[in-house]
Amino acid sequence: MIEVNELTKRYGDKTAVDRLSFTVRPGRVTGFLGPNGAGKTTTLRMILGLDAPTGGAATVGGVPFGSHPRGLRHAGALLDAHQVHGGRSAAAHLSALARSNGLPLRRVEAVLGEVGLTEAAGRRIGGFSLGMKQRLGIATALLGDPPVLMFDEPINGMDPEGVLWVRRLFRRLAEEGRTVFLSSHLMSEMENTADDLVVIGRGRLIAAEPVRDFAARSARRSVVVGTSRAAELSAVLTGAGASVEPEGSAGAERITVTGLPADRIGALASEHGIPLTELTTRTASLEEAFMELTADSVEYLAGERR
Repeated sequence: MIEVNELTKRYGDKTAVDRLSFTVRPGRVTGFLGPNGAGKTTTLRMILGLDAPTGGAATVGGVPFGSHPRGLRHAGALLDAHQVHGGRSAAAHLSALARSNGLPLRRVEAVLGEVGLTEAAGRRIGGFSLGMKQRLGIATALLGDPPVLMFDEPINGMDPEGVLWVRRLFRRLAEEGRTVFLSSHLMSEMENTADDLVVIGRGRLIAAEPVRDFAARSARRSVVVGTSRAAELSAVLTGAGASVEPEGSAGAERITVTGLPADRIGALASEHGIPLTELTTRTASLEEAFMELTADSVEYLAGERR
């Protein structure tokens, strides 16, 4: 388990992380979201003891990570796939880490096979693609077979097969009872992978809850209605204060309604004798909810949003 309590980091007069508190539980994949500059990487670095907090504390398995003697057996992390010695081979890189952490060298072969780099074990890392470096970074995190795993943007540079592999790997690791904490800017991956979310903006906590609950907080909820009398129903619903848009081409028998719940739409249709073939509430996607709920936390705006 990862526990963050009132964690704060200041650089001069700039506060990068502001009294942040949340818990990442075992047996689940927890996504870590926030706009650029929100403080995600700084938070991960403080959890791992790489940066000292200005205030507050973070523990991994009940103790500060830096004070734990087990190192990679305690927690594994991938923060930057480029931070490896390009002149070493993948096997040499992992072997050096295994020796310094008191791990059996058989773990090197095991994790290289896990991430699909067995055939590249003897190649110099400097010749690896970004996707291969990401796989090597994941192998490094897995080297000590730890109960806690943290990943910062792990699928950057991955091809579609690699993305699917990573998604399945993280789900399997969580099902084994491990704590999996995953930072990514790709909402589709969070929707497909994460159970819970921690969302921050300008260093402050916005939400810490299941993915489904976060998406449900969005005001962008609509109802898809199917009827053979779409024009007539549209007039009724507009008169009741709703906004109505046709689904698909003009004259289509499906409309999208915002401003009225499904039960009220059904009642109005019944009152006017208009038959319905569909009445489906559509909640916002994770991306829509994220954009809406972090709108005030975006540091750099461009184009129309600006």
